[in-house]
This record gives sequence, C-alpha cells and structure tokens, in this order.
Amino acid sequence: MSNFSNTRWVALSQGARVVSQLVSMTVLARMLAPDAYGLMALAAIVTNLAYLFKDMGTGAALIQAATVSPRMAATVHWSNVGLGLAIGAVVAISAPLMAHVFHEPQLATILCLLALVFPVTALGVVHQALLERESKFQAVASAEIAAAVVGLAVALLLAWRGAGVFALVAQMIAATVVSTSVIVLRSAFKPERHWAKAEFKSILGFSGNLSMFNLVLYIARNADSMVVGRLLGSAALGVYSMAYRLMLFPLQNMTFVASRVLFPVMSRKQGGEGQADVAALYLRTLGFIAFLTAPLMAGLFALREPFVQVMLGPQWQTSVVLLAWLAPVGFIQSLVSSTGTVLMARGSTGLMLRLGILGAVLQVGGVLIGARWGIEGVAAAYLAANVVNALPALYFSGRLIGLSLMDVARSVAPAMAAALLMVLALRLCAPLVAQAAPAPLIALLVQVAIGVLAYGAAAAVLLRPQLLSLGSLVGFQKKVEA
Repeated sequence: MSNFSNTRWVALSQGARVVSQLVSMTVLARMLAPDAYGLMALAAIVTNLAYLFKDMGTGAALIQAATVSPRMAATVHWSNVGLGLAIGAVVAISAPLMAHVFHEPQLATILCLLALVFPVTALGVVHQALLERESKFQAVASAEIAAAVVGLAVALLLAWRGAGVFALVAQMIAATVVSTSVIVLRSAFKPERHWAKAEFKSILGFSGNLSMFNLVLYIARNADSMVVGRLLGSAALGVYSMAYRLMLFPLQNMTFVASRVLFPVMSRKQGGEGQADVAALYLRTLGFIAFLTAPLMAGLFALREPFVQVMLGPQWQTSVVLLAWLAPVGFIQSLVSSTGTVLMARGSTGLMLRLGILGAVLQVGGVLIGARWGIEGVAAAYLAANVVNALPALYFSGRLIGLSLMDVARSVAPAMAAALLMVLALRLCAPLVAQAAPAPLIALLVQVAIGVLAYGAAAAVLLRPQLLSLGSLVGFQKKVEA
C-alpha cells in the first residue's frame, strides 16, 4: 500500500477520533457535570500508568526490528496476554486505595470496571504491531473508526439516561472491545502456542528503555493532574482536564498521524544517503505539523472566551484562563512529540530515556512550584517547563539525523509568524464583530472565518509551497521509502 494511502487512512482514523472528542467535549460536556470529567481524570492517573506496561514497548520493538519470526511474534503475544491480565488485576485490587488517597469513594468502582480494558487490549497488541509494520493502516484505521463511533454512541446513550460518569467509563470499555476485535479479525497473525525466552530477550533492550521512557513521560504529564486532584478536588480537576484536553488536540491528532506513518519509513532508512532523506523528510514533517497546529493553538488562545461560552457552556468558564497558558503548550508538544519517532527509528531509546528524565524533572518541579498559586499557577508552570524542555529534546534528536536547532527553527518559523499575524487580525476585528454579530454563536463563527482568511493570506506569503500541500509531503515520503 502506498504512503499516500497510509497517510489517508491514518488521517481518516484520526478524523473519527477528532469528531468523537469534539462531541465528547461539547455535547457530553453539557450533559455531564465537571466532576464526572474530574473523576475520569483521577482514574486516568491510574490507568495511564497501567497503560505504560501494557506491552512493555514490545509493539514498537516489533515494528523497528529488522526481522520478525513467527516464534518471536508468538512469544511477544503471550507475554502481553499475561501482562494484560496481571495489570488488570493490579488496577482492580488497588482501586479502594486510590479512592481513599483522592477522597473519592466512587473512584473504586470506576477503576474496577476500567481494569477490564487491559486484558482485552493485550489480545491485539501484536496483531496491530504487525499490521503497522507491514504498513497495512487501512485495517488499523477501520478498527479505530469503528471503536470511536461505537464508543461515542454508547456514551451519548448512557449520558442521556442519566448514567453520569459511567457513560464515560462505558465509552472507554466499548471502544476497546470493538477496536481489539476488529484488529484481531483483520490480522493474518495466528499465535503459536509457545514462549521462547531467547526471543523475548532479543527485544528486551529496546523495549525496556522505551518502557522506562514512557514511565518517566507519564510522571511528567500527570504531575499536574495529581497535584490538582489531590489538593483542589475532582471539580477543579474536571475544569483543568477539559482545558488540557483541548490543548492536546494537535498533539493527539496532527503529530500522531505523521509519526505513525513515518516510524516504519525511518526505521528502514539507516545511515548514508538514507539519513539525508530522513532528515529532509523530518523537516518537511515538522513544517507541516507547525502549519496545522500553530493556527489551531493561536486561534484557541485568541478565541478562548467565546469558544468556551458557546461550545462548552457556563459551567466551564474557569477553563478560559487556563487555556491562555495551555494553548502554547499544545503547539510546543506537537513539535517535541515528533522527536520520539526519530529516537525510536534510530534505536536510541537510551537517549530517549535520558531526555524523558530531564523533561520529567522540569515539569514535576514546575508544577509543584506553580501549585502555590492554584490551578492557574499549575498551568503557567507547565508552560514554562515545556519551553525549557523543548530545546534539548529537539537538539539531540535532530543531531541523530544531521540537523541543528537552526534547521528546526527555520522549518517552523513561517507558520509561527503567520499564526501571530492571525491573532493580531482577530484582536483588531473583535470590537467590530461584537457590534455586528451580538449572538455568541454567530460572533464565534465570524471570528473563526476571519482567522482562517487571515492565516491563509499570511501563509501564502510566508510559508514555503510544500507546507501548504499534504500531497507534496506524501510525495516526498514515497521518494524516501523507495
């Protein structure tokens, strides 16, 4: 299957996720109270930690490996099944303790139900890894689209019936069951009934470092939720987590599409001329990520107040001030997260771990300091930590493929400049729009249209032609893979 088709299917899958997330953050946000999202955010502190160990990085190791034998695949599969069962049991057993720590009795029931996710997910890890290794993204995308649709339908139905937070729990469980079922059915892999210690050890170095990196990344990305949930309660955490989810949009959807398709391509190109092609492809990818995420986050920053008022409702008004700090984080993380693709493709999971530790120290330290000023202080400190962390992450990953920080800066600067001009245009037009369109929804739509036009005009002048076309990026991917 061509890279164009791969990118199209991954983008389509992410499009389904985006729609699901948008409905969840608009329709469901009006049907459920902020504390429901706060309880799910507290549960996510536990489940996200458990997710780090769901495959111990073996899925990525299978994609990156030069060859994968049926014996190796079977060994990894049964290891994951055993691990999934063990993690589910640990989550369920620890549920009462977590409920006590966070002073939320309902959290115990939520965690016991979510424990079911881990053994189900483990059944499809190797199937999905082998599909992605072979660039069969159509099968993976079909599973993810079906999961997003079914999960959202279940959540909406249960929320309408008054299930509260359990609508969100059921959404996660239903999506997992559907995704795993479709993946297993679409995969040709049939695991043999044996486990080989030698095969497991052959990928342990790569997967071990990757698992440790993911643990460090978990600490860095959940420190703010831990502090807010423990000190300020589930309602405050619900507001913070909603603002954080809006910020994560580019990270989860734009960067994910590019990284998922690029990882197998970069893994097959090692050294010499191949490295030069990878460097050029990576710069184009960064430029395209910046082209998409810079206006999204700049627009969210500039229109955060009317956006929250219209899309989420008055109960989420506190998130407006948080978005002022978190919107820039979304742009920074969309760029920095792409460095993991380079590090894994080059097998440099040791360096990846060291960079992760540095980021964790910065972010945990920042959050603890910022907590003195409440949730706004946490958000401001989180931004400062991400700015400092971005420099070494981009520098060391770029050096692996012969790039400097200046090369990276040149690739994203035009999009940043165009986004700043868009914000200026929105600020200048805001008083006129308020007078001409007093209805909040109409005013928001007009401002969005102005932002799109302003960014488009600035991009036409400032951005290189290849950043304006996904087709040119995909065409270059074809050249690199050839």
